[in-house]
Amino acid sequence: MLARLIKNISFLDESTKATHILVLLPKFNKSSERLSRKPDFFGRSTLDVLLKRRRMRYEEISETSVSSNLKSGALCVWAMPDSNSSTFDQQTYIRKAVQLLLREYPEEIHFVIHSDFDEKCTLVDSLIYVSWINGSILPSCKTGKENVGKKSLTKIILCGHTTIDNLVLTRAKAEGNVLARELTVLPPNKLTPILYRERIRKISEKESWKYREFNLKALRKMGAGAFVAIAQGSDPEDAAIVYLQRRVKGANKTVALVGKGICFDTGGHNLKSARYMYGMHEDMNGSAVALGILLAATRANLAVNIDCWLAISQNNISPHAYKQNDVVTALNGTTIEIIHTDAEGRMVLADTLTLAAEKRPDVVIDFATLTGSMHVALGSRHSGIFSNREELTKQALAAGKISGERVVMFPMDSDYEINLESKIADVKQCTLDGEADHILAARFLSRFVGDVPWVHMDLSASNCKEGLGAVNTDLTGFGVAWGIEMLQEILQFPRSY
Repeated sequence: MLARLIKNISFLDESTKATHILVLLPKFNKSSERLSRKPDFFGRSTLDVLLKRRRMRYEEISETSVSSNLKSGALCVWAMPDSNSSTFDQQTYIRKAVQLLLREYPEEIHFVIHSDFDEKCTLVDSLIYVSWINGSILPSCKTGKENVGKKSLTKIILCGHTTIDNLVLTRAKAEGNVLARELTVLPPNKLTPILYRERIRKISEKESWKYREFNLKALRKMGAGAFVAIAQGSDPEDAAIVYLQRRVKGANKTVALVGKGICFDTGGHNLKSARYMYGMHEDMNGSAVALGILLAATRANLAVNIDCWLAISQNNISPHAYKQNDVVTALNGTTIEIIHTDAEGRMVLADTLTLAAEKRPDVVIDFATLTGSMHVALGSRHSGIFSNREELTKQALAAGKISGERVVMFPMDSDYEINLESKIADVKQCTLDGEADHILAARFLSRFVGDVPWVHMDLSASNCKEGLGAVNTDLTGFGVAWGIEMLQEILQFPRSY
């Protein structure tokens, strides 16, 4: 649950009972001169002393926020974000400012908004968003003293800013992000495919989504050999493709969200080393992001129909697990030569994308922690995207700038196909040398969407040490905010793809 938001049009004074306060000041070209001519703002006398002691000028607060205890004992932070900077830079600055308060795990925060800020200022929106996603404590199995007293933020009080009705979408994005991170952080024995499916079923009941699942027995009968090849290696056979459907009366656009949900990835017979297997419970992050977008779109009441397809399985070792040199037949009839068993993500996505595309949505968007080569290319601060439509590419890049979740477009020209040519099947699953594997993976996946407009996101930024942009945890929930902006791009600027 996110903190309740309360509006309070009166300004605080230093005798308030508030314990954690952030003062948002506007950035001026000559801050010290302009602010010196303004009426006193909250905590000004304390800030004057603090800056004098540190030999700082007012304008330096725009580079790094500052904090001090007031006479009342309250912790106060003064922040001066730059409204002209990028969304990512604004969110990063605000996150670091808010974290000065959140590291004490307060249950309540007061935000004092300087009168120069317009009611529709996006900086205030970012401030609330950052507080919501970072004020929620992720699930933990810790029982020691260090975990005692840690509580989630329960109340945010706005002072000097009265318009909160336009924050419905902001809250929805935060709820989607938190859900994605809450699911991804769970250890693999707490989120097996069967347990994951049960969680999704409960969420779907609460949100009034139609729920359907295709278990392994059904998928075998359907001929979904690519998915089955991965799922058959796990005991029990609890893998499934989960299909969630949201319909909105009067909506004329349908978007399909597809997510890779590998609850643990050993690498299969091509076993990962300990270094690279550790953390592979996060390989279901793509499905969590898709689910988070669906939740956010529902809570925000976006006028778009959504089909959500989640490929939920594990990639294990067993006598039944698939092997190098196997040839399997995918749901759309494509025969696939297995080259490496650790390239399981593109296999489960192949049949899941086929199911999604068969319903002819306006756009298909898939999310996956798919390739190590994307991480090599970008690190953990951007995610890579591919598309079979130029207009979708433009919208995807625009959504990245607006949301603060930065994406980079990669090519997938047809001449890359030569590397996937097989002598014994229609296509190779991958290559052994790994060169441009993120591009080859996209080329492989494109075979299973046909001519349906499609965007593929390779989530290299799903985990970034010490946080990224608006998010302070290593797990970023990257893709949820981007996805909501992308849905709005599709709705607001409809194009013929």
